[in-house]
Amino acid sequence: MPIAKVGVVGCGLMGAGIAQTAAQSGFPVVVREVTPQLVEKGLKGIEKNLDRLVEKGVMTEADRDAARGRLRGTTSLEDFRDADLIIEAIIEQLPAKRELYTALDGICPKSTIFASNTSSLSITEMAVTTARPDRFVGLHFFNPVPVMKLVEVIRTIATDAAVYEEVLAFGQKLGKTAVRTTDRTGFIVNRILVPYMLDCIRALEEGVASIEDIDNSMKLGCGYPMGPFTLLDFVGLDTTYYIANVMFDEFKEKRFAPPALLKRMVLSGWNGRKAGKGFYDYADPKNPKAMKLV
Repeated sequence: MPIAKVGVVGCGLMGAGIAQTAAQSGFPVVVREVTPQLVEKGLKGIEKNLDRLVEKGVMTEADRDAARGRLRGTTSLEDFRDADLIIEAIIEQLPAKRELYTALDGICPKSTIFASNTSSLSITEMAVTTARPDRFVGLHFFNPVPVMKLVEVIRTIATDAAVYEEVLAFGQKLGKTAVRTTDRTGFIVNRILVPYMLDCIRALEEGVASIEDIDNSMKLGCGYPMGPFTLLDFVGLDTTYYIANVMFDEFKEKRFAPPALLKRMVLSGWNGRKAGKGFYDYADPKNPKAMKLV
């Protein structure tokens, strides 16, 4: 049966973006957080985003109201009993995800498809927690979800072919380009992007060029929308460090190993834009200044 009703677990940055996008695309959505306060915070954030679209003329007030009407918040996993697809977007820790899927597996009918928005963890390690590994996929969106046009759809060796095709079709109904990939750490984007960013840090460590010159070289020489250090600060150095360690553990290749400078910056709490300091100092957010790190 085609996917008709969607559940989203987590209403933080990614979960709220997924819920908003699905609701805008015509799907009834139940989104769950652990407390009523977090549910309210997530839904209010979605409402603000929808209001901005109206202000910009991208969406009519009627469409905004219709999208909001398709959204419902909850703190109970029991409210996912009639969901056709459940997308998990919680903390990037395997034990927490496995615990969630074990609970959902006992609540949802056998027809429900489970999907994880993980950017780096093994889909198989989550799927085997359940009695439905054939109905388990990865569905990796990119931040900000309502804007970014890509979604990686990840199959495991156990994923049913018809289920995989249905989830690909769902991604396309969200207005995304849905790309096919397999359950190998990093999937497509991070498999290519993370070694690139780590190598730029190594180039900085080795004195090849400054932060500004490396950023400008990749923007103006390769046409990238932002340089690697600006991107690292945007993504979060702690996030990149975590993903790099997961990938190194999987492949044991130097290109995935976090450079010493990255490790020390994370230990210092210099995690990028969200921390006010990373490869750039954001004391003046409109005019960030490159840090002197080497």
